[in-house]
Amino acid sequence: MDWSKKIILLTGGTGSFGQKFTEIMIKKHKPKVIRIFSRDELKQWEMEKKFNNVKGLRFFIGDVRDKDRLKRAMDGAHIVVHAAALKQVPLCEYNPFEAIKTNIMGAQNVIDAAIDHNIEKVMAISSDKAVNPVNLYGATKMCMEKLFVAANSYVGKQRQTQLSCTRYGNVVASRGSIVPLLKEQKKIGTITITDKEMTRFWMTLEQGVEFVIKSIGMMHGGEIFVPRIPSMKIVDLAKTIAPKCKVRYIGIRPGEKIHECLITKDESRHTLKFADYFIVEPEHPWWRVDNFKKGKHLAEGFKYTSDNNNLWLTKKELERMIESI
Repeated sequence: MDWSKKIILLTGGTGSFGQKFTEIMIKKHKPKVIRIFSRDELKQWEMEKKFNNVKGLRFFIGDVRDKDRLKRAMDGAHIVVHAAALKQVPLCEYNPFEAIKTNIMGAQNVIDAAIDHNIEKVMAISSDKAVNPVNLYGATKMCMEKLFVAANSYVGKQRQTQLSCTRYGNVVASRGSIVPLLKEQKKIGTITITDKEMTRFWMTLEQGVEFVIKSIGMMHGGEIFVPRIPSMKIVDLAKTIAPKCKVRYIGIRPGEKIHECLITKDESRHTLKFADYFIVEPEHPWWRVDNFKKGKHLAEGFKYTSDNNNLWLTKKELERMIESI
């Protein structure tokens, strides 16, 4: 893609993903304009200072719950990256209506506004928690994925909008993640771990952003892009960050899994494998089966979970990840 001619709207643009996405786009791809769309004026002010009035960076106060404001912000844009969401599992459990309004109804507003404005490409950021969800956050992300995939049916012949999703696992040191928590607990001398057997998919924020950018370039509309990423044990992570601390096991929290899943057995039947990613193809009649000719079909019964992964982070790799934060 020739990003230099593109105007990008980034919802949730002041979050961890949005900050890194903006940084990488400015350094490597130099789009014509990036519009940051978010609710928090303080974070926008701080982000504006951080990027020191970079040419082409715009800031829009707004909420994805407000369709009219989204329509105004999308006017003239070419690409929309939808990263806005309520993400904290316990908060979503306690405030379910708010999570639904933002993560599901907000997603629908993004879709409607994008189709109405004939946006070229819309990429939504999903999560491994959307797969076989056991908490409300995961359930809202699952609904978001379904909405974005099915929305391609509503575009019509007179419009060109393509809508897809990227789905990946835990991100090192993102807001509310385990790494900042363990670093704080290290100061006290005792760290808490939920379960000895717990595993997670793991990637850096930069890897996540690069994968999203790559996926936008490949998308036809309707796919769910899943990176092939390594797993790690929470116990190993804790030992890497605080090797001399006492460990207290507290049990898993409500709505938490021992292992995460990125592709289920049922999804694997319509998933293609590539060197470093998977593409979950839509099962709708409008999908062209030859869109990705080089992909390989998965073996019967394949599932992609954090405990049966063939890629695992070594202790040195974990140490390098932690040091880079």
